[in-house]
Amino acid sequence: MRTGGLALAALMMLPLAAPAQGALATARQRVESADYRMSGHMVRVDEKGVRTSQSVNIKAHWFPGVLRVLLDVASPAEARAHVLLEMRPNGQSTIKVAHPGDASMVVLPFDKWSDGPLGEAFSYEDFLEATYFWAGQAAEGETKFGARTCEMVKSTPSAADKTHFTGVKSWLDHASGFPVYVEKTLKGTGDVKEFTYFGLRQTEGVWSASQVEAKIHGHSGSTLLIIDRGTPQAHLDLKDFSPTQLTHF
Repeated sequence: MRTGGLALAALMMLPLAAPAQGALATARQRVESADYRMSGHMVRVDEKGVRTSQSVNIKAHWFPGVLRVLLDVASPAEARAHVLLEMRPNGQSTIKVAHPGDASMVVLPFDKWSDGPLGEAFSYEDFLEATYFWAGQAAEGETKFGARTCEMVKSTPSAADKTHFTGVKSWLDHASGFPVYVEKTLKGTGDVKEFTYFGLRQTEGVWSASQVEAKIHGHSGSTLLIIDRGTPQAHLDLKDFSPTQLTHF
């Protein structure tokens, strides 16, 4: 493995064409059944080809009404940090950060969500997976991406959704509902962030990718999230995201 209530019920009944509705529902179900650990590294490749690497550990679990993702930047020592991301389908997501020596986590201001461990190409917000729960969902039809048959879905946030994106287009694999390629348009600049997923596979009934490449269209360089190992059914619970765990380095 690499990497309710009435409001949610209303989202599930959005007027989509049947194929895209199936892909979108599968994508949401994937988020709502998340329970995994994985270890790997993030690599930034600049315009000159110079590589900067950080070791990361990620664990995630869907609790009733909220996806919790803990990003542990494990090395180098000067970059150590714990980042807790909480995605709620009602749009009120939060991101908190702790560094070695901190007594508690602090809320990351919204204007810092577009930052990331290695820059803006792969930002903290990109770990939230809120796209599939935004109010606006439109079927764009069946298309091909490489050898895969995909359903394209265009997601648009409402005023209640906290995001730095004006819209997201997802190429969802027809068979698994897993993203193959995603384009995210940034507010203000109109820049498009591109995410390409490599090495899709199914382990213990869970689909994942072995590598994700993020880049900004028209800009040099990219950032890679490379998964070395993982557990698709980790049996995580609340204690894995407790304040003690979050500030322990």
